[in-house]
Amino acid sequence: MNNFMQQAIEIAQKSGADVPVGALIVKNNEIIAYACNEREKNNDPTGHAEILVIKQAASLLNNWRLDDCELYVTLEPCPMCAWAILQSRIKSVYFGSYDSQYGAFGSALDLRAHANSKLKVYGGILEKECDNVIREFWDGKRGNS
Repeated sequence: MNNFMQQAIEIAQKSGADVPVGALIVKNNEIIAYACNEREKNNDPTGHAEILVIKQAASLLNNWRLDDCELYVTLEPCPMCAWAILQSRIKSVYFGSYDSQYGAFGSALDLRAHANSKLKVYGGILEKECDNVIREFWDGKRGNS
């Protein structure tokens, strides 16, 4: 689990001008898709890492149902991403940093309460490391580095 989250952190660090969030999808203990945020890069409000990695995995598997897949993401998913995760039927989500403002799997709200889903969610995986990636990004933007 920590190995996959460490890889998600490395992906997040490639986000460039975007908020550093990395995500990967694992099936049968193998990474089948990965992405980082690309909102700024592509001028796309839906360019969140989770949305991009779900699209990749669905395309690769030629199936929108990702029942046997796990998602690792460095930040607790927002409502848009959480709903896409629920709709894709991903089995489990592992995230690093909690998001008290927008987190939709328990921090700000929990969208699982509004869906017929068996999704399992585990937060705080390598939380300190994930928090540091985001903090360093914002410190750099604010000139606090």
